[in-house]
Amino acid sequence: MKKWLRKISVFQLFVFLSCWIVSAQELITIQGKVFSKEDSPLPGVTVVVKGTAHGTVTNEDGNYTLTNVPGNATLVFSFVGMYTQEVAVGNKTNIDIRMEEETIGLEEVVAVGYGTMKKSDLTGSVVSVQSEDISAFPTTNVVQALEGRAAGVQVTQNTGEPGGSISVRIRGTNSIKGSNEPLYVVDGFPISGSNPTILNNLDVESIEILKDASATAIYGSRGANGVVLITTKSGKAGRTSVSVETNFAFQSIRKKLDMMNAKEYAQFYNLVAANDGWGQAFSQEEVNSFDEGFDWQDFVFKDNALLQNHSATVSGGNDKTQFSVSGSLYNEEGIIENSGYDRYSFRSNIGHNINEKIRISGNITLAKIKRENQSSSGGGRGTSLISGALYPFPTVTPWNEDGSWRNLKTLYHWSPEIVNPALMIYETNSIVRSNKVLANAAFEYSPIPDLTLKIMGGIENSDDRSDYYRTNDYIGTSAYASVSTTQFTSLLNENTISYTKTIGKHRISALTGFTYQDFRSTSLYGSGTDFLSDVQESYDLSSASVPGIPDSGYSLSVILSGLGRFNYNYDDKYLATINFRADGSSKYSEGNKWGFFPSGSLAWRVSNEGFMSDVDFISDLKIRAGYGETGSQAIGAYATLNNLYSGKTVFGGEYHTYFAPGTNLPGDLKWETTEQTNFGVDFGILDNRLRIAADYYIKRTRDLLNSVPLPPSGGFTSTIDNVGVISNRGLEFAINADILSGPVEWTVDANISFNRSKVEKLYKGQDILGSYINVTLIDDHFNILREGEPFSVFYGYQEDGYDETGRLGNYKDLTGEGDVNVRDKTIIGDPNPDFIYGLNSLLSYKNFDLTVFIQGSQGNDIFNLAGLNNTLDVGFGGNMPKDVLHNHWSPDNPDAKYPIPSRTNQIRVSDRFIEDGSYLRFRNIQLGYNIPFSKLGITGIKNVQVYVGGKNLITLTKYSRWDPEVNSLGGSSSINQGIDYHTYPVNKSVNFGIRADF
Repeated sequence: MKKWLRKISVFQLFVFLSCWIVSAQELITIQGKVFSKEDSPLPGVTVVVKGTAHGTVTNEDGNYTLTNVPGNATLVFSFVGMYTQEVAVGNKTNIDIRMEEETIGLEEVVAVGYGTMKKSDLTGSVVSVQSEDISAFPTTNVVQALEGRAAGVQVTQNTGEPGGSISVRIRGTNSIKGSNEPLYVVDGFPISGSNPTILNNLDVESIEILKDASATAIYGSRGANGVVLITTKSGKAGRTSVSVETNFAFQSIRKKLDMMNAKEYAQFYNLVAANDGWGQAFSQEEVNSFDEGFDWQDFVFKDNALLQNHSATVSGGNDKTQFSVSGSLYNEEGIIENSGYDRYSFRSNIGHNINEKIRISGNITLAKIKRENQSSSGGGRGTSLISGALYPFPTVTPWNEDGSWRNLKTLYHWSPEIVNPALMIYETNSIVRSNKVLANAAFEYSPIPDLTLKIMGGIENSDDRSDYYRTNDYIGTSAYASVSTTQFTSLLNENTISYTKTIGKHRISALTGFTYQDFRSTSLYGSGTDFLSDVQESYDLSSASVPGIPDSGYSLSVILSGLGRFNYNYDDKYLATINFRADGSSKYSEGNKWGFFPSGSLAWRVSNEGFMSDVDFISDLKIRAGYGETGSQAIGAYATLNNLYSGKTVFGGEYHTYFAPGTNLPGDLKWETTEQTNFGVDFGILDNRLRIAADYYIKRTRDLLNSVPLPPSGGFTSTIDNVGVISNRGLEFAINADILSGPVEWTVDANISFNRSKVEKLYKGQDILGSYINVTLIDDHFNILREGEPFSVFYGYQEDGYDETGRLGNYKDLTGEGDVNVRDKTIIGDPNPDFIYGLNSLLSYKNFDLTVFIQGSQGNDIFNLAGLNNTLDVGFGGNMPKDVLHNHWSPDNPDAKYPIPSRTNQIRVSDRFIEDGSYLRFRNIQLGYNIPFSKLGITGIKNVQVYVGGKNLITLTKYSRWDPEVNSLGGSSSINQGIDYHTYPVNKSVNFGIRADF
């Protein structure tokens, strides 16, 4: 009995003390308002009592009320994209908060393959580019926004044509025959091709670049060239918001080439005639009558070509449903008449929590694209549009006195080839129309809080139609029309299970699953010549007097994959990641269909160790190391099959169709495999106001696939084989600095990358030459792969001065054989840069923002193939730069830049045409003003910024042609790199715009 009495007494004492503590901690009601940095109310901010689940969310006016709050509590304010703030309640009943935007920090969540991860937990090399940088200036391709933004990522515009192709290299070049472009994954969907043109920059939330194999191995056979994860914007809980942006830009050619005027042209060809003894081109009376003449560059290139980009986004939701819907219009007039690019796009992103365990989501992007082509690159003798801006005679205009187009081919007897560029601009149409769909939907089920099952299905579809028409008014030819259509569809299914668990100081996460994706394409082509009327253009091929032979095609390939990932974190100090993927491809022959791609990486957060507690100036220090293998399919859908090809022949007096084997012998092929080792360090000091990331990598690709010639006696001319090894080694540095804070804020992001490629091994040590290029004066190869040399170096002769008459023809006899032949060709240049770099500076004062973005490349060579014809090919009478007239050989100028003007110069591929392609470019300069509507007492408007800027306004370079950012013959898998052959020039522009959030 006494024992029970004692228990009751203890219980009564406990109740008494509890009541006394509660009475001492009087529960109060807290009210307040949450503002943004611009003093606009912030809806949807979470306000909770620290250490509890007791909380609320701010309403559409930013107000909140929280009842039953202990007086000694601490309130925690959190909002996506803002720094979390904690405030002690004390005796306050009204607490207002101004939240600051969160810069990229350790707690930022970044996308990784098939999931997300805190930046602080990364063990691989991953770079994140945020929406404000992606939408800094309008581009036709969201990939262009990466140029200069990420260490180790080289972005090159192959052409300045609106909607033109882009080349991206992450840590160098890996493949000869296969694509060297990274894999692009949009909202979890691995898309085909290398140009995600379906997206508007303003719709993108972030882009993550996975660079090392420990990060990319989860994508297996498609991760060898790096992976670019693109995440579009999604809705957030809170008041519905509306964002609008409109932008106008006025574009023009960056610079004009200084060509001869009419008088100089006449004087020059009189010199040619005198030197070669074929009389006189112009009489002295004609020479005296000429003045400046006609400027063909002004005729072909137009100033103030308009670019406009308009976008509107509506987003919002609540705890159950979040949505984001946007529409955009992008219209770019080219700096050449009748060239341009139009894109109309719609995007919807929605997610809904059916209950605590089930969530469904879906994304869809639709785009309608129209591209008017006037690229017409190449054409060394004025037979293309771009060369046609330079070569025509300044002595005449494009039109005759009656208004008809002038026939330049018959104007001068020494110039029978030059085409009037007006014919290509106004008498041809080349239009590509595309309808694109990218859509996926996902079902997520979490039977327990730590386990999630996700099933995703998606489709990528593209319907393209190309129409070309040449009118009856095109001098010298009949009307011609062609139509080609291509349809591409890719179906995707991904099934994954993920698990996360924290046990004391141990935190683990695991992912496993399998995926299926197919790629199906069809094509159809038709043409016709000699049309009675131009009215119907390419829309009635049956009206052609001479119909062309139609053609069609079909291709299907499938890839099936199993994947897994395991992450381990002990006490936020010791981190480990293991990835594995097995890919099975229908492209490969039996026994080689499966490739296996493992990776592993470790990281040590040194800054979290106890012995670092007294080192105050170091905020973060993490050391990383990883190794992995990735692959490349690198071949076509039916490369390992013995294909039959159809043809036509006459037999027995009749026309017959036949099938015959192709000229390529199918082989037993292995996967290309890229193995990569990465060592990195992340370093932050002064409370992370200065953050540095440095990486060193060694990347080696073995079993390279390429065509190998065979003896013709066997019936086949070539086969595809695994021929060699290429390696890349490099250093990357990225620096983020918050230099100033307070009334004046200044942040700087900079990066620099060094990469060295090397061809380590080739089939029997034999060189692999680039494409055979015929430019009339020269028929030869310009690039080469050679053991011990960098990838795709330039290959040619070394000049040895002029002969006694001032003519070209002396080349170095490197072999000492007594004559100059193909064995004297050597390495004459390298298109690979020594380093690439970028710097972005943002300076803010009160409501003004000044952004300066610089990007550049150093140490790369350019083969000026355009200059070869444009300075030496005097045999066809085209116009040339003034320098050719004023700095050519003569007895008084024996060391001149150019030889004597003559048709008898002996020209070869030589170091004469190698130029320094280094450049520093002010990619974007922008001044913005944020209108303080809240201070003006205007509600309902969150933020409005007006801005003016310029793109490519300043370019510092020694390169002589239009622009150093050129790669005329380049492509995803081309050996021909760094060649400039009359390519549509990159433009500069001045733009104006307004951004508004409501």
